[in-house]
Parts: sequence; C-alpha cells; structure tokens
Amino acid sequence: MVSPKQLLSIIESSLLGPSPPTPAQWVELTHAIRSSLSSLQSLLSFPPPKPSDRAQVKSKEVRLPDSPPISLDDQDVQIALKLSDDLHLNEIDCVRLLVSANQEWGLMGREPLEILRLAEGLWYTERRDLITALYTLLRAVVLDQGLETDLVADIQKYLEDLINAGLRQRLISLVKELNREEPAGLGGPLAERYVLDSRGALVERRAVVFRERLILGHCLVLSVLVVRTRYCPNDVKDLFSTIKDCAAELNGSSDAIKYQITFSILFSLVIAFISDALGTVPDKASVLSRDATFRREFQEIVIASGNDPIVEGFVDVVRLAWTAHLMLVQDGTIAAETVSSASSNDLGYICSCLDVIFSNNVFQFLLDKALQTAAYQNDDEDMIYVYNAYLHKMITCFLSHPVARDKVKEAKEKAMSVLSPYRMAGSHDNNSNSQKAVELGSQPFVSLLEFVSKVYQKEPELLSGNDVLWTFVNFAGEDHTNFQTLVAFLKMLGTLASSPEGAAKVFELLQGKTFRSVGWSTLFDCLSIYEEKFKQALQTPGAILPEFQEGDAKALVAYLNVLQKVMQNGNPVERKNWFPDIEPLFKLLSYENVPPYLKGALRNAIATFIKVSPALKDTIWSYLEQYDLPVVVGPNLGNNAQPMASQIYDMRFELNEIEARREQYPSTISFLNLLNTLIAEESDVSDRGRRFIGIFRFIYDHVFGPFPQRAYADPCEKWQLVVACLQHFQMILSMYDIRDVDIDNAGDRPQLSSVAQSAPLQVQLPVVELLKDFMSGKTIFRNIMGILLPGVNAIINERTNQIYGQLLEKAVELSLEIIILVFEKDVLLSDFWRPLYQPLDVILAQDHNQIVALLEYVRYDFQPHIQKHSIKIMSILSSRMVGLIQLLLKSNAASCLIEDYAACLESVSVESQIIENSNDDLGVLIMQLLIENISRPAPNITHLLLKFDLDTSIERTILQPKFHYSCLKVILDILDKLFKPDVNALLHEFGFQLLYELCLDPLTSGPTMDLLSNKKYQFFVKHIDTIGIAPLPKRNINQALRISSLHQRAWLLKLLAVELHAGDMANSTHRDACQSILGHIFGPDVVNFATDYSINHTNSVQNNAANVGTRTIGKSKVLELLEVVQFRSPDTTMKYSQVNTKYDFLAEDILGNPTTSGKNDVYYYSERGDRLIDLTTFRDKLWQKFNFINPQLSSFSGEVELNDVREAIQQLLRWGWKYNKNLEEQASQLHMLISWSQVVEVSASRRLSHLENRAEILFQLLDASLTASASPDCSLKMAVTLCQVALTCMAKLRDERFLCPGGLNSDSVTCLDIITVKQLSNGACHSILFKLIVAILRHESSEALRRRQYALLLSYFQYCLHMLDLDVPTAVLRLLLDEHDGEDLDLLKIDKEQAELAQANFSIIRKEAQAILDLVIKDATQGSESRKTISLYVLDALICIDQERFFLNQLQSRGFLRSCLMNISNISLQDGGRSLDSLQRTCTLEAELALLLRISHKYGKSGAQILFSMGALEHIASCKVVNIQVKGSFQRFETKLRRDAAVNIDKQRTIIAPILRLVFSLTSLVDTSDFFEVKNKIVREVIDFVKGHQLLFDQVIQEDVSEADELTMEQINLVVGILSKVWPYEENDEYGFVQGLFGMMRALFSHDLESRTPTHPFQSLDKPRQTELNIFRLCFSLSSYLYFLVTKKSLRLQVLDGPTDYQAPGRLQQPTLTLLVCLLNSVTTALERAAEEKSLLLNKIQDINELSRQEVDEIINMCARQDCVSSSDNIQRRRYIAMVEMCQVAGNRDQLITLLLPLAEHVLNVILIHFQDGSITPGTIAETKTITYGENFDYGQDISALCGELIPTLERLELLSKDKVGHNLKVFHRLVSSLKDLGIKKLGV
Repeated sequence: MVSPKQLLSIIESSLLGPSPPTPAQWVELTHAIRSSLSSLQSLLSFPPPKPSDRAQVKSKEVRLPDSPPISLDDQDVQIALKLSDDLHLNEIDCVRLLVSANQEWGLMGREPLEILRLAEGLWYTERRDLITALYTLLRAVVLDQGLETDLVADIQKYLEDLINAGLRQRLISLVKELNREEPAGLGGPLAERYVLDSRGALVERRAVVFRERLILGHCLVLSVLVVRTRYCPNDVKDLFSTIKDCAAELNGSSDAIKYQITFSILFSLVIAFISDALGTVPDKASVLSRDATFRREFQEIVIASGNDPIVEGFVDVVRLAWTAHLMLVQDGTIAAETVSSASSNDLGYICSCLDVIFSNNVFQFLLDKALQTAAYQNDDEDMIYVYNAYLHKMITCFLSHPVARDKVKEAKEKAMSVLSPYRMAGSHDNNSNSQKAVELGSQPFVSLLEFVSKVYQKEPELLSGNDVLWTFVNFAGEDHTNFQTLVAFLKMLGTLASSPEGAAKVFELLQGKTFRSVGWSTLFDCLSIYEEKFKQALQTPGAILPEFQEGDAKALVAYLNVLQKVMQNGNPVERKNWFPDIEPLFKLLSYENVPPYLKGALRNAIATFIKVSPALKDTIWSYLEQYDLPVVVGPNLGNNAQPMASQIYDMRFELNEIEARREQYPSTISFLNLLNTLIAEESDVSDRGRRFIGIFRFIYDHVFGPFPQRAYADPCEKWQLVVACLQHFQMILSMYDIRDVDIDNAGDRPQLSSVAQSAPLQVQLPVVELLKDFMSGKTIFRNIMGILLPGVNAIINERTNQIYGQLLEKAVELSLEIIILVFEKDVLLSDFWRPLYQPLDVILAQDHNQIVALLEYVRYDFQPHIQKHSIKIMSILSSRMVGLIQLLLKSNAASCLIEDYAACLESVSVESQIIENSNDDLGVLIMQLLIENISRPAPNITHLLLKFDLDTSIERTILQPKFHYSCLKVILDILDKLFKPDVNALLHEFGFQLLYELCLDPLTSGPTMDLLSNKKYQFFVKHIDTIGIAPLPKRNINQALRISSLHQRAWLLKLLAVELHAGDMANSTHRDACQSILGHIFGPDVVNFATDYSINHTNSVQNNAANVGTRTIGKSKVLELLEVVQFRSPDTTMKYSQVNTKYDFLAEDILGNPTTSGKNDVYYYSERGDRLIDLTTFRDKLWQKFNFINPQLSSFSGEVELNDVREAIQQLLRWGWKYNKNLEEQASQLHMLISWSQVVEVSASRRLSHLENRAEILFQLLDASLTASASPDCSLKMAVTLCQVALTCMAKLRDERFLCPGGLNSDSVTCLDIITVKQLSNGACHSILFKLIVAILRHESSEALRRRQYALLLSYFQYCLHMLDLDVPTAVLRLLLDEHDGEDLDLLKIDKEQAELAQANFSIIRKEAQAILDLVIKDATQGSESRKTISLYVLDALICIDQERFFLNQLQSRGFLRSCLMNISNISLQDGGRSLDSLQRTCTLEAELALLLRISHKYGKSGAQILFSMGALEHIASCKVVNIQVKGSFQRFETKLRRDAAVNIDKQRTIIAPILRLVFSLTSLVDTSDFFEVKNKIVREVIDFVKGHQLLFDQVIQEDVSEADELTMEQINLVVGILSKVWPYEENDEYGFVQGLFGMMRALFSHDLESRTPTHPFQSLDKPRQTELNIFRLCFSLSSYLYFLVTKKSLRLQVLDGPTDYQAPGRLQQPTLTLLVCLLNSVTTALERAAEEKSLLLNKIQDINELSRQEVDEIINMCARQDCVSSSDNIQRRRYIAMVEMCQVAGNRDQLITLLLPLAEHVLNVILIHFQDGSITPGTIAETKTITYGENFDYGQDISALCGELIPTLERLELLSKDKVGHNLKVFHRLVSSLKDLGIKKLGV
C-alpha cells in the first residue's frame, strides 16, 4: 500500500503534467489507485483509542507492524497519549506518527510541545494528501484536461465503484463531523490549538480543518458529476440539512472559507438536481422523481419558511434548483407522453416554489451573497467554472419552461409599472438614492437580468449556441418604460458581448430594428441632443447649462458599456467599420454638468478604439485635445507665479471640487486609464516624455499625492485610482531612459530643497522627477510604501475577504515593479546627485520596517508576479546592503523569510505547468538569488536562507536540513525525487549548480560536502543512474528539456569531481563517498579502499595491462556518460537563407551590427551565460527597419504587403528561436563533456591508486576519448576537451607501468616486480596510434587542439620506447636476471617485443606519412611559435622511430632540414629575449636544434655527414643569439637583476647547451679524418666555430668546477669534448685553449676527489653522486685529450713541475706524471668503493624480503625518498620502494665503474708510453726532440718517488675482480702488470 504522499505524487505527475502520461506512469498510477482503494473508501477513518494499546504505550515498548520493538521514554509516552487524546487516534498509530515525524524532521533536541505540533501537523498533512489525491482524480474525470480517453475511463470506473460503495455519504458525513467541537473534528477544549505544517510554520488547527472541509466539499461537487444518477433521497435531505447548518454559521461572519464551504454544499445539491433531471430520457425516469413520497416530503421541507434571512436565502436557491429539476422532469415526461397525476402535482410544486422565489427575489440574493462576494470570486477557478456552468443550465432550464416564462413576464410587467418613469431629474449622487436602490433591489425582473449578466460574465463561452438566452434577450429588450430595467438589460447585453460571436450578435441586435427604442442610434442621438443643448446654452448670454437627466445619464452609461464590450471583443477586421464616426463620444467631456460617471463611461468607450488602428489612435489624441477637459497645473509653475484670476473648470477642479465631494471618482479614473492606454501605444520616445509633464504633474500633485487622505464611497474606486496612477508611473520608468544630459542638468542646479518645485515646467522630465521623488523619500515613495507597509498578511486578508482585493493586489504588484525600475536607474544618478538625493536602498534603510515589508511579499502566493518582484528586490538589496542580514535578524524577520522562501520554492516544485520564460519562474529566481550570493561577504542571504549557523563561523556549521525547514531542505527533497522532470527541469539544473557552487566556496564547502557525503543522502552517486546515463530527450520533442538535462548531468559530474578532488580521505564519510563514486562510474569491481589506504593488488593485476585490448569487458558508466554527449551538435551558424525571405539582409544587418548594445541590445545573456538573441528586441528592430524602408507600410489600403511583412518577421523570429535553442544545446553538450573530463582527470590524477585494473580503465578512457574526438559529429571545442582527457590518460598509463605490483596477500617483493611492467598489448597500442592519427587528420582543427594532439602523440611514443623502468638501469637488470631462469625473464624477449611494437608503429605512421608530414611540416613552418615548437618535437619523434631513413629522406626531399638551418642562422631577439614572443622563438630554436641533434644521433655519422653537407656548422656559427653571456658573467656583475639572471640561465639551457651538443655530435666525423690531413674541412669548420665563439669557450673553461651546477658541468664537458677532438689539429695556440685545458687538468687531477664522494652507499643521488660522476666524466674527456697529445703529438710530460721561468712568456703549465699518478690513485679508490657498494647493494636487493621494516625504512630515509611513502603504506610497498632505490644506486655505481675503467686505462697508457720510450730517464732529457723544458733539474730522485707512489696503486688495481666490478678485466690487468714491471725497473734504477 502506498502512502498518501506517494499516492498524491504519482497522481499529480501522471495527470497534471504538461505531457500525457507514459505507459509506465499509467501502470504506476493504476497500481497506486488499486492499492489505495480501501483508504479512499474509508476516507479519513482511523482506528480509535483502545485501552489495551494505551497500556502497551505506557509499558514503553511498542511493536509496530513490520518492524522490531520500539523503546519509548517518558516524554515519548506523554506525547503519544496527548496525540491520542487530541486527535481521537489509536495510541499505536500515534507512536507510528512520532516515528514518521522523527524521520521527516529529526526530533532530537526539540521541545515536547514542538514535537506534538510537528506530529499533528504531519498527521494533517497525510490527511490533506489523501483528500487532495481524491480531488485530483475527480477533476481528471470531470474536467477536460486533455488526457487519453482510456485512462479517464479507467479512473472513472474506480471512482464509480468508490461512490457506489458509499464514498459520497462519507463525504457528507465528514463535512458535518469535522465541524464539531470534538477531537475528531475541530478539537476538544483541551486540545492543542496549533500545529506545525510541512514547512514548520505555526498554523491554527481550525484553519487546517476548515481547509479540509472545503476540499471535501469540492470532492462532493465533483462526485455528483462522476455518478450523476446515484443521489438517493436520503442524501438529498442530508445535504439540504447540511446547507442550512452551514448557512446558519454565516450570520455575522466574514470568513471567506465558511462561505466557500457553504457554496460547495449548496452547489452539490444544485448540480444533483440539475444533473439528475438532465439524465432523464424517454425510457428512463429521473432517480429522484421516481419516488413520489420523496417529492412530496422534500417539497414540504423546502417550501417551509424560516426566520434566519441568510438561511432562507440559501434555501431559496435550493428552491430554485428544485424548481428547475421539476421543470426538466416534467419536460421529459411530456416528451415521453406519460403525463400522470404526479406531473400535475409537480406543476403545483413548481408554481408554489416560483411564488416564493420571486417574492423573496432569490436572484438578488445570489448576486449579493454569492456571485458578487469575494469568497465566490476567490474560490478555486475550476469549481467556479463548474458552479457557473450549472447556473447556466439552471437559467436555461428556467427560461425555457412556459410556467417560468409567464412568471418572468409577470415580473417584468410589475417592474415596468412600479419603477420610476424613464426620465427623471435629480441628483446624480448615488448615496442619495438609497430608497431607490431598495426599490430597485426588490424587483425580481431587474435582479434576474443582472443575475444572468453575472453568470455569463466570467464564462462567455457558455453563450455559444444558447438560443434560449437570445430568445430571452429579445423578450427582455422590448417596451422599457424606465431606465432601471433598460440599464439592467443593457448590462446583460454587455455581458453577452464578451466573446467575438456575442459581440457581433449584440452589434447587429442594436444596429437593426429589433427593438423600437433600444439601439446605437439612440445612444448617438442622445449624445448629439445634449451636446446641442449645451452648445446653445453657452451661446445664450446669461443662460445656465441645462440639468442632465439621471435616467438619461444611467442609460447612456449602460449603452457605452455595451459599446465598450463590443469593441473590445469584436473581430479586429470587422470592428473597424462598425463605428466610423466616434467624435460624438468626445463632445460632452468638457461640460461641467455632465455627471462624472458618464464622462467615465465615455472615456472608457473611447479607450477601446485606440487599438483598432494607428490612424484612429492619432484621431483620438486630436479629439481629446479639442474636446476633453484641460490639465492645468498652474500653482506649480513657479514660486513667484501669481494666483489665477478666475477658476478654470479643468480636471483638477473636477477632481477636487466635484468628485471629492461625492467621494466618487469615475471621471478621473477613466481619464487616467485613457491616457495610459494612449501613452502605452506611443512608439516615439524621442521627447523623453516631456509632452506628458503636465499629465504627470496632475497625477503627482492632485491624484496620487493626496489619495490616502481622500474619502471613498466605494473602496474599489480608491484602488482603481491608485492602480491607474501606478500604471502611469510604471510606464514612465519603463519607457524612458536616463541620459548624461539629465545628470548634467540636475548637477548644475543649486542643491536646494526646492529644486524640484522651482524648476520650470517645460524643462522637467517625468522620469527624472519620479527618480528625485524616490531618491529623496518624497510623496510617491511615501504613498507606495503606505500601500506596502500594512504587510503581506493584511494584504492576503483583504484579497481573500474583500471585493476590492484583486485591485489592491494589482496596486501592490505595480508598487513593487516601480521600486525595481527605480533600483535599475538610481545608481546611475546617485553619485552625481548626492547628498540631496540618495540611492533607494539608503532611503529604504532609514526604516527597517520598509525593507522587511518589501521582502516578505515572497509569501504572497495568490499572485506569482508579486513574489517575483519581492525576490528581485531581495537580489538587489543583497548586492547593495552590507548589513542586510543583521537588519533582518534585528527585526526578527529572518526566520519568517527562511520559511517563506522555502515554502515558495516548494510550491513551485509541485506545479504542473511549464513556465516558458525562466525570468518568471520563481524557483529559478530563488536559485539564482542563492547562487549569486554565495561569494558575497558572510553572512549573506545564501547563508541565511540555507540555514547556515550565523551565530558562529559559517565554515563550522553542521547543516541539519531535516531539523530546520529551509530552502536547503526543499532543494535536497527536490533533487532527491527529481519530481516532474519536464516541468522542473530548470529547478533541478540550478539545484545541482547551487550545490556545486556551495562545495566550491571556501566558507560553505566543508559543511556542504559533509552533508552530501553523509550516508543518509548518498547524494554524489544517487543520480548517476537516474539522470546520468538516462537517454536524452529527443530534440524534436522537447529540446528545452534536453538542454536542461545535459546541464543537470554536467553539474552532477562537477559535484562528483569536487568530492573526488577535495574529499578528506582521512574521514571515513568522505572515503566511503569517494569509494562509492568510483564504484559507480568505473564499475563496482574496480574499487579497492583498504583501511590503511594502501594499494593492494591481486596476482592477476600484474599483467592486466597486457590483456587490454584483447578481451571484452562490460561497459562502465563513465563510458556511458561519454556516449550521452556523442551526438552531432545542432547548427548554430547564422544561415538566413534557410528562412527564405526577401528580408534576410535586414536580419543580418541587425544581428551583425557590433554597435547594438545597451538596454536595447539585440543580444542578451541567459541565466546560464549563453549569448542569445532577444526575440522581442529583434522583432521591434525588424519593424523599425521595415518602417524606415517604407514609412507608408502601416497605411496601405490593402493588407497584402503588410501580411507579407508579418509573415517574414514570423519566419525570422522562428529562425531566431531555433538558433537560440541550438546554441543552448551546443553549450550544454560542451558543459557536460567538460564536467565529464573533470571527473575523469581528477579520478586518474588523484584517486587512481584506489582502482583495480587501472591500466585497463585508462586504456578504455583513452580509446573512447580518441574515438569520440575523431568522430565527424565531434565539434572543435569538444575535440579539445577529449584530447586533453586522452593526454591525461596517456600520462597516467606511463606512470602506471611502474607502480608497485605484487600479490594482495603477500608482503614480499622480487626482482620480477621490477622487470615485469604493465605494458599495454601491442594491439592496444596500435589501436591508440591509429585512432590518434585519424583524430590528427580531422578536417576541422585549431591550434589548441593540434598542440594537444601532438603532445599526445609524443607521450605515446615515449610510452612505447620505454618498456623497462627508467629508474632501474639495464645493467642491474641483467645482473638480477642472472639469478633467475626462464624464458619470460629474458631481456632479449623484451627487446624483441619492443622492436615489434616499433615496427608496427612505423608501419601505421608510414601509411599516412604524406598527410601527416604535410600537416606537421606546415605547422612547423607556418604556425605560431608554440605550434612550431611542438611540431618540431613531433618530427623529432618521427625520426626516433624511423626505419630505412624514410622520414629523413622525406625531410630532405621537402627541403625542411635546410629550412631549419636557415631559421637558426636568421633568428634574432630584438629585446634581449625578455618578452614572451622572444622566449617562444627561443623555444622554437631549441626544438630545431633538438631535431638536428636527433638526426645526428639516430643515423650516426651518416646523419652528421648529411647535416655537415648542408652547412650546419656555418648556419650555427652565424646564429646571432649564441654570443650572450653565460653563468660565469653573473659572478662578475653582481648588480644585475635576478630576473635578468633567470633569463640568461634559460638561454644557456635552450640555446647554448643545444648548440654545443650539436657541434659536439658533428665532431664525430673528425675521427674518420687522417691525422695528417691538417686542412681537413670538418676540422677546419669546427675550429672556425670555436674561434668565432672564443668568448663562449673561454667563459666555460674558466668556470669553477667545484661550484658548477648540472647545466654548467654539461657545458664544460661539451666544450672540453669539442676542443679535445679538433684543437690538436690547430698549429698555434694563440687563443689559449691548450693552457686552459692543461689548467683544468692540473686543477682536477690534483684535487682530492674522494672528498666529493658519498661515504654511504644509500645517500641521495641528487648532489654528491651525480657531481662525482660528472667530475670523472670530465676527467675522462681531459685524459682522452692528453692521451691524444701523447700518442699523436709526441707530448712528453715531466715528473714534477720545474722552476718557474718568468723570462719565458706564454710558457705552458702542463700536467705532470705525478698528477697522473694522483689521478690514478683517486680512480682506483673510486673503483674499489664503487665495486664494493655495488656488490653490497645487489646482495641487499636479493635479501630484500629478509629485511625488517625498520631496516627498510632506514634505506628509504637514507635515500631521502620519504615523499614516496606514507605512514599507512604496508611493508610490501616499502620493500618495493627500497628495492627500486637500491637498484638506482647500484646502477649509478655500475655507470661510474664503466667510466672509471677506460679513464684508468688512459692514465696507465700515458705513463706506460713515458716508461717505454725512456723519456723520463735522466740521460735522455736533453735529447728530447719535442718541447724543451729546461736542463737544470735532476730527475732520478723524482722518478723513484713517482714509481714508489705508482706501484701500490697498481697492486690495488690488480686486486680488482670481475665478480665485483662486473666487467672483463683481462686486458686491463695485462696493462697494469706491464706498467708495474716497468715501474719496478725504474724504481730499481
């Protein structure tokens, strides 16, 4: 069984939606109705209290059905028993009620009384839902709501069964029972008087019950229409008794709801009589008429008279209905020719009833106590329609019966004889005619005519085909002898003219000769006669104007009202010809003895002609200026103006002297309405309203200003007057803008208080004067606030209970709208007009009650426009007033506003009609208000309305939406149910956006995310299935819903991204939320959140990546979400040709004009930020263009061309509407895709470690993104986003390969974990590359997209090139592999797989090589600098994978390489390279150099030869940006700015280092040249380059090695390498490079290199180890150079330095053999230590699983890798990190060993050469043929010392073993042995 709330929700969504219910909704509705039949049958029947249940409650343990026992405390027991006593409800049900209240509201911490009221309110809410559900079902059957016939038939069948089972009797009894003063009704004397409703507001219980009774009464009315023949006699009697009881309560009561309840019971009986009689057919008699006893008894009951006039009046209505029933039954009987004695009795009943009816004048009672009351007019519109429809049937029946017609004829004759004659003189003051009014009211005929008028006034469609009524019209229009009956008749004609058909009939009726004395001619003849009389009186000296006869005046007013209705509702084409001459209507306006109410009727009639045609409007203006009273505002012309000599009869005089005395203002009201109508039609606003300043001053000074002090005979006239004034002010503010000249003019005047009054009238502007009034708090402002200040409750009370309530409502609406219009303009003026004039918010803030009054109108739910204006005012004030929240709190209005806004939002969410204009959607406005205020200073309106804690800090709020009724509670409920998605689409969309913005704001993010991640809501994942992957609505069915649906998904995905990004994983709530999100979007089996947050894997995970692309898995929701946005974007190009009109050029001119801006801009920004066409402005501008092109367009005699123009405009407007929708859909599609990308990228970047099968997921995302981006349906912007996602996934795939693998339940790791990587299968890689190429070659592209695609291609190549972990050297891997057996661990196999992948990549690229190269080369040569840069790197990558020199040949044949070299030689940085453009050009240069270097490395000497043959060295040498200072210059110029230093360092990295690398690579060609070919071209060009850049080389060589950074060390190595290759060929050393190299040797060889080496094998690699490696690498380059000199140049070194010869200039300071021995010693020490460390590390790697956690942590700490682990990581993770770190250190040691061995060999060979050729023996010193160093030294002792130092070092080298070093040392040991033998010999000598 469904709950009442669910039942109502299902019924409303199925029956009240804008579209027919779907089959699923139909089934759900049928099931809900079936399961609720018992509840509807026993409507509001609940189990009574039971002693046993009371005892169970008192025992404090209660067992509810289908639930475990519930324990109660003392307070719970007391409240439950109190509920039972107050509601006459079973005690167990009261406990259930408390449980439900706790679930709905949260009762913890509430007071007992509050809990009691909440529980009672919930009970009454359930009752109301059930009653409303029944009412909605009845409406669906009775009223035509456009539902399918079968559905209506099904519902009707259920309702008929219910009614036949006694539902109607239950309704009648409930109406009576609920009116009793007992617990089950209005409540006993001790019952709680108040309840808390669903919004938490305190409501009187009696009001709730009365509302229930009213709905039950409405149900009773509708039930009669569902089953028309089931009213039994007892039900009729019961209803009649109930009517009298209800009517008796109305004495002295003005409560509208009591009247409405009585009306519902009354019309239930009326409808029962009429429908029962109408159901009579020849073969079937009326149900009620079958029982003669009933007819007799009821006749006796109904004919009996009473003493209570109110009761008697309602009984008269029943008598009328009973009479109509008898008449219909008799007519049916006569038709069936079955006349009996019963029929004759019925005729007697009819006659007796008619006598009472006419004697009591029931028609007047219906007018006074029903139709004209506020209660009747404010009742439910559908019910009013039903009431009027059956009054119409009753009237038709009544007037069609002969007996009734005779009675009406008799009443007419009586009225003609009794009432005053037609013409009578006397006062026109209605107050003096009270006796006449009584006399008039006693005439049933007159009352009947007015009654007929009133019935058809609101439902004119009932007149269609009503021949009986028109027959009655012909009868009633004849032979009027008095004006009363004539006026009543004409009033009825006016009502009959309320439809186009009726207007035409009435016009013809009065135009012809149907009536002898009633017609249009009578109207115009009478006007002409009086005009002629007045004219003659004026022309006669001393004569006075004749008195205007009251009868004539009243009759003319009635005629004019008919004329007004005819012109208002007549056919627009036909009515143009009805009254060709309207001048007579103006001629009486200026005469003072014409009654004001007649003038009012004249002007009202004139106003209807304004919209007939523009020409007629101008005619009316001219006639008014000619005939109407002038508007004189003399007293305001200036302070020095003299009083007027004589009184002028103008509008001011008529208002103040004539109408004010009578307290009636029809003339002024009509005057203002006429002018307002005319002004509203004005299209020329160039004069800024200056021509209307007199009218404005009249209204300002004489009408609106003193209106609160005037007396009014009729309150309706008061508010009509106010509404007319307010409409005038509203038009002025909306039609006219403020210009700069207005500001200047006002600013130039003296700032005196009398500025406004002293200004000449001709220079005043109405809009400026209005703003001054408001900005100084003057008359208009005070009066408008006087209208608003009584408050919303007072307005609601008057709107409900007073007949003028709707006029008051209109005044309030206009007042609020005027305030908003002032707000739009006052800020522009306040800065210039201060201090005399202040912004309106400052004026309002002077009295806090004014602000509260404006804001509380959001509670006024009778008129949505008033609520809309109040919300807009709140938005404006919240943006202007900093202390608004404090003001509301201080005024005690905050809590009410919170509830009011929540109630307004909730009521909007249950509406069933779509609001086309979102600016009128209250829900959207409230959402926008909340969103706009989020970022404003705290506390703000959003914090208040969402119930954040304003007493403490906002960020510490604990949100409790169930505890507090607020907008937050309503929004969460709305988003929880997503009720009526087609109606509430925008509400849902902005609801998700609001929550997203709250999660982003620093103050609100914490509380909001805590709330949404709570398990009670499960908000983040709740709607992934409901709206996330649900099919999109079709564009051709509901495009607006499609757009909103995409935005809803976008905001939902953004919410998920925020939680994934910012969720605190240390908090279990957020951790669970993230787990749930990941599980939903990536699949439930991919999430693994361990309690220690570690990354655990199953054994199968290790190789899961290899299986990607080779197996099929279920599609995850993240891919389904992507599929949602994969559709072709709608066309948003401005193709006017689609419209196919000849006026397309006008639309193009309007929409393409960049100057269209400001208030009348043809474009506007929607609430979503889309730039759309303002269709209203677009239409107006089109008409302006047409009128400008053809000024006579509107005056064509034929309408053909004008119709063509209208059709063209309609086509253009339809195109504009479609363009807007398409643009919105395109934006929504992109919005969702961006949101999807955020979820994917955040998940991949921050939560990837929590996913199983990560590589598989990443591949799927990458594959799907590339597929989508290459699709022809994918727009350019979407492609950019998709490519960014693919780039992220590719980067994470690269990282994913080397994350810690291992078994889920294992704590051990092995070398397999390092060697075995999670590489994608070759098939998967091929798929990625193929789709990427397709995406790159797509037709539509942009620079941003191309850059991302190129970056993705580079990332892919990088992924494919590195099969093994780059952090683990290959040499170490080989050593580890030696410990294992098996083919799977063979590096050759891995190399083979990589070769196959490389071959496949090359083949795929080669298939599209021409297109790819065309594109990339074009970008590299013609694109922007950034595109050139990345394109060059793409070419670099293509060279990397090149085979058979394919790409190299392509680049050569296309001349691209030569172009690169030309660019290098021609580049120049004008501004020193400090601008962004220069830096970008520098990056391009670096990329070009990298490409050339890649060619040299990739193809070896052949590549270098190609570059050299193209003149690479010449181009590089001519590059102008090389000659810049490098780092060494910074030490000499310390005053340089740090910024300059940073720029130059960047130049070293991007220019100098790449150039040196390229030159060094070209020196590889030097090795092939013959040493003796000194003039070799390669050598000479390199030498020329060195000479050309001497400063650069000098600076690098002079750098202090001990303080050099990584970049400087590389440059030193490159310079030394270049010089060592070519400088030996140089014959002279005038540049000093040899000395520089020798000096570097002496500096490095003599240093203690051991001090630069880490002493512990686990120390960080960042500094010392890398420095050591760089220094030994430099030593190796220097030793190679020295070895070259010794072997090729026969250089011989001294043992020690000789004495310095100061007389020998330029003497070279060569290294000595002693320095070489010192170097050899350092190398030996480094070799020993490196070998030992390497061995130790390998042993520890093998025993990694034997180490304790403490030992593992020590290794990690020593390697300074604490950032790689967290305290929660398990031992497996720690061992893996430690093992990888040790592998890196071991690889570094092996690399050092590999470098040290050849370095040692060079040193050994140099020393060996000196020993072998005897060049160091004392006897041969003088005979040396090379460079002579002097002959004054004895070398014997030096040689011995040298050998003494050398031999221990050689012995240590002999001890090096292959096992520790890892290299074959056979040749090395032989060299050591040879040198050792010679050394021993030399030592012996």
